[in-house]
Amino acid sequence: HNMWSETAPEAELSTALSAATVSNKQRKRDARKAEKAAKREQQKPAAEDPSPEKEQKPSAEDDPSAGNYGDVLPVPGEILPAAVPDGPWAEIGHLDRASVGRSVLVRATAQAAYCGSKTKKVAFLELRQGMSTVQCVLAGSAQMALFALSLPKESVVFVEGAVALLDKPLRYTTVQEVEIQVRKLYCVSRAKPKLPISVEDAGRSSEEFAMAEANGVQLPRVGQDTRLNHPAINLRTPAVQAIFRIKHQIEHKFREYLSSRDFIGIHTPKLISGSSEGGAAVFKLEYKNGKTACLAQSPQLHKQMAICGGLRRVFEVGHIFRAEDSNTHRHLCEFVGMDAEMEIMRHYFEVCDIVDGFFVELFRHLNENCRTALEAVNRQYPFEPLKYLENTLRLSYEEGIQMLKEAGTEVEPMGDLNTEAERKLGQLVREKYDTDFFILYRYPLAARPFYTMPCYENPAYSNSFDVFLRGEEIISGAQRIHEPELLAKRVAEHGIDKNSIKSYLESFSYGTPPHGGFGIGLERVVKLFCGLDDIRMASLFPRDPQRLSP
Repeated sequence: HNMWSETAPEAELSTALSAATVSNKQRKRDARKAEKAAKREQQKPAAEDPSPEKEQKPSAEDDPSAGNYGDVLPVPGEILPAAVPDGPWAEIGHLDRASVGRSVLVRATAQAAYCGSKTKKVAFLELRQGMSTVQCVLAGSAQMALFALSLPKESVVFVEGAVALLDKPLRYTTVQEVEIQVRKLYCVSRAKPKLPISVEDAGRSSEEFAMAEANGVQLPRVGQDTRLNHPAINLRTPAVQAIFRIKHQIEHKFREYLSSRDFIGIHTPKLISGSSEGGAAVFKLEYKNGKTACLAQSPQLHKQMAICGGLRRVFEVGHIFRAEDSNTHRHLCEFVGMDAEMEIMRHYFEVCDIVDGFFVELFRHLNENCRTALEAVNRQYPFEPLKYLENTLRLSYEEGIQMLKEAGTEVEPMGDLNTEAERKLGQLVREKYDTDFFILYRYPLAARPFYTMPCYENPAYSNSFDVFLRGEEIISGAQRIHEPELLAKRVAEHGIDKNSIKSYLESFSYGTPPHGGFGIGLERVVKLFCGLDDIRMASLFPRDPQRLSP
């Protein structure tokens, strides 16, 4: 399970993204040629000036194709300008040999333009939709070619033309076997000539930087904060596009897997009267009528109340808020939680079984159906494919502690594992069992929240578990206390004001079945499956102690 297999859903993209590195030098040579050609044109009489104002309105005698290109400003509220022909619309990612000879209409982003090597009357335009790119060729009209070369990168254009077969496959576009021979080109949204960051710069791989430095060239580096300050540009890079497609697939599979096992999707409030988890990491805010509210640290109390209400198996995908002071690569103040709660019949390992089954199916799905996205991430941010077992490894807390002790790592007795101990245990498990994914169960009760069920045979331990991926915790789960007296005792021991969770506590007085559940941090799963350095890379608009915008 450490190899990526071929994928059907993304086959049209599966090999081409690697071309970006290969083609950069050629593109720069082409761009220099284009610049020289443009300068030569500018030195000619004014009638041949390629500035947008003059190239849009040449006379029909000078340029028979004048009506087939130019800037087209839509009327406010208009989507398709009158000058632009209507349909059939084509998706770039669907263009292939079967499309040859077809007339297509495409709206896309112009990511690069350059002159042909033989004549100034030929220009090439690279168009991008999402992660798909295609080469367009403009031939026959010097003015149309110059208009294409004048377009600022990232401008939005309409192109109408015929799909043609290439003599040999391209390496720097995802559509490799065909190109579009352009008949009409209209720009409907010009990007600023100078963007805060370049998509090309933001998408460079470590390999590109290494090659450039070896040749004595210093390429611009785009820092993490700069990226996060400009998400609308950063998101256009292949790796970032891929990360959020993978994130979508994880959430989708979670909903699908649990729904297929009779779980019901629910939605719990994020404005609550008291702390969900206890502790200080809670955001407090002013509510109505002089009341104070908290942002939910988890849906824990409400999903248990749903079980008390007879829903039997529930799940939720929703936002979670933690007033973290940790400025680390693994903490956010707001993230997406994927939570589940279920009745249990014999043993809390039934909850572990759901976790086990879901993740094995998820890993298989991502490796088989998201290969292109994984390759795009791997190209810019190299990582090793995840190792996992068909039957997920389960170790007791005591076994994990013993492995750490034998390796010379000191841990606090009967305490939670710190970050370094987690990482070390992940390394030891990988060496011994050849897996990056495992469950650690039967934690000390002192290390768990108030609602965790103590072990029947030894109350110093609990019916709980954590799940680890590449040496970091991604899941916390347990059997919950369903007995009102024991729950009240545990609340008091944790110093929680019982009046702040009165409705929750009362729910267990009406007859409640044994139950348990778990919570998954979605961004952590994305970060660790893709081997990313920072959890902010897995959040579209991250919120951490220092960042509240954009």
